[in-house]
Amino acid sequence: MFHARGCASDTPRHLTALLGEDARAFVDGYSHLWSVTLRREGKAWPVTAPTARLVVELLENPLLGPDDPSLRDAMLAYLYEVGVAADLGDQAGEIRARVQDRAPEVRGWTAEYVSADADGRAHMWQDGTGLGGLVLDQAALACFDLVPELLRRTLPYLVSERVRRRTCAAAAVGSLARHPATAAQRPELLRQLLTMTRSCESPHDLATILIAIGQIGGNTRPWLSDPNAGIRACAALAPDLAHDDTASQVLNELARSPQAFSKSFGDMAPPLQLQSKTYLELLKGRCAS
Repeated sequence: MFHARGCASDTPRHLTALLGEDARAFVDGYSHLWSVTLRREGKAWPVTAPTARLVVELLENPLLGPDDPSLRDAMLAYLYEVGVAADLGDQAGEIRARVQDRAPEVRGWTAEYVSADADGRAHMWQDGTGLGGLVLDQAALACFDLVPELLRRTLPYLVSERVRRRTCAAAAVGSLARHPATAAQRPELLRQLLTMTRSCESPHDLATILIAIGQIGGNTRPWLSDPNAGIRACAALAPDLAHDDTASQVLNELARSPQAFSKSFGDMAPPLQLQSKTYLELLKGRCAS
């Protein structure tokens, strides 16, 4: 196992610190979780899937932040990121076959990598073998294989008493339920998410849930005419509306005035789905297509 800084033998210690009372160790552990166990732009390290298993354990542990409810929200946000890393769609079989064909070489490369120093690790990414890429593909597959379990353990939080926790759970469900094995669950999940939109207390919550609905194929078209610019935009980002004229018009209007999007949420940040890949990046991609 390795993460952004090399061998991941320190990860269990850092995650355990999230349950303790040592403030400095807690800060280091939280930073480690977010900055070291995930790659940029929604990608996985080999340590990501095992970390996700521990994160769902943290979610259910009463020792996690007894005085800070937002910590469980953050764990749900982490599971959203794992869902993004695991979103291989119909390419999973091809990737799995490619990794398995070179399994002994992949194991050898990994063993050498975790024992190398920083300079050696940097050199190995450019060794011309392509094995580093296969190791990262294997990491994505590990997340892909874990998704059904993560989704099952996330669903109870959709009915949490805390509004923000329900919203974070909805975001996680939106990425996790894209897994092919969850297809039969999506109609019920969409019904549940659509019900949640009726009781949202803020544009932030509604926009977050709308992105999740769009990610699993739900109909967000009714919100394209919402008076709030952020809600309109998040509804328009639904993949099923990629070629919808009204959705394209909404996004093109905001492309000319991007500040309207951030201002639409008042003092709150945009939806958490837009934190790893910014709204402007998504907007450029959609407008270009």
